[in-house]
Amino acid sequence: MNGRGREELKGKIDALSDTAIRFVTRMVDSLSSPPTSTIGDQNAWIAQTPQWIEYFGLALSVHHGTTRDALGLGGFEAVFCNACESVGWLVEPSGSATQRFSDVTVTDNSGKARRLSLKSTAAQNISKKTAHISKLTEAAWIQDTRSARVRRNLTLELFRDYRAAVDSIIMLRAFRKKDKVPERYQLLEIPTEIFDSLQNTTVGEFSSDGPRVACSYAENERAAQVSLDRSDAKITISSISLDVCTVHAEWELSQVSPQPFE
Repeated sequence: MNGRGREELKGKIDALSDTAIRFVTRMVDSLSSPPTSTIGDQNAWIAQTPQWIEYFGLALSVHHGTTRDALGLGGFEAVFCNACESVGWLVEPSGSATQRFSDVTVTDNSGKARRLSLKSTAAQNISKKTAHISKLTEAAWIQDTRSARVRRNLTLELFRDYRAAVDSIIMLRAFRKKDKVPERYQLLEIPTEIFDSLQNTTVGEFSSDGPRVACSYAENERAAQVSLDRSDAKITISSISLDVCTVHAEWELSQVSPQPFE
């Protein structure tokens, strides 16, 4: 921000009420103690833009300046898009809130466009070696299908459509102890290519009502596991090996609880 911008901001603050000043003070206190960021893969597209990493960390500071709850999916989607726009990237949200697969398309300054699905988790006991997506997408036909062949055909069709719509899954993972503020956040990118091996599966692998099918990728025979959850009619992805994923960054929180007003 240039000098003129700072003066404009100061003028706006001077015009605030006492209550608003206390609120702004809390935000500034949060921003003055940002989380410590660590870059994962130095060559990754997000990690190569330190201003993006800084913006996201500041957003985490502001979030935890007022709440103990982990940043949820709705908040993550907003902060992710805001961080992209802050560094000049083009952000195109899905055309509909009910979009089945892709959430947003981001075009960076090189002109590279990426169709992304955004996920988040603050589950207890998050693994440091594998990731878990409790609901990749809904699939109502899971509850009604009884034939292994039909079940396989519908699964393969779904994942062909998914691959055609999504380039990567971006997941925010909040590591925390029970009933505590998260201590660490991790931004993870999961390649949708891990699902390609499903096209080589056999009918026998879909014989149960709730089959669990292993995915191989990048010389890893069990890079992930696709599960058809009949009870909730959804697709779950478990045991996603972090070895086939990209860790863009991690943020260690320096402030573990919101401070009271003075």
